[in-house]
Amino acid sequence: MDNLESSKYLIIEKEVLPDIFEKVLLAKELLMIGEYKEVTEAVKEVGISRSSFYKYRDKVFRFSEKNVSKKVIMNFMLNHRQGVLAYLIKTLSSFGGNILTINQEIPINGIASVNITFEIQSLSRNLDKMTSELKKIDGVSQASIIAME
Repeated sequence: MDNLESSKYLIIEKEVLPDIFEKVLLAKELLMIGEYKEVTEAVKEVGISRSSFYKYRDKVFRFSEKNVSKKVIMNFMLNHRQGVLAYLIKTLSSFGGNILTINQEIPINGIASVNITFEIQSLSRNLDKMTSELKKIDGVSQASIIAME
């Protein structure tokens, strides 16, 4: 077992899962397409609680067979210090991530939210290990996957 690569991601048919996961996906999609502006409205529409939505929103994604995990959008919370974003980009690139877009919010209380979309076909590490290493960068207070395509 030591030689088998372990990943925290699984592909599971939705029929064997509780319907909460599908409802979280539906709520995310309603928010993404602009059908609803507030989480409260979207979760009410699909019949789940806000706490359930927030518990699973960063853990549940749709699977697309024709384009399996080629792009990832990650959100980072970065300390507002010179060089933190540059080092994050350099590190991500050194792992083989091909950066497509970077969206940075204005820092508030010394923290900036940054979304980075990148291709993962050429990663030198699996996504789990890479995410763990990115979280260890000085100045990165949070790193999470928002979506995968």
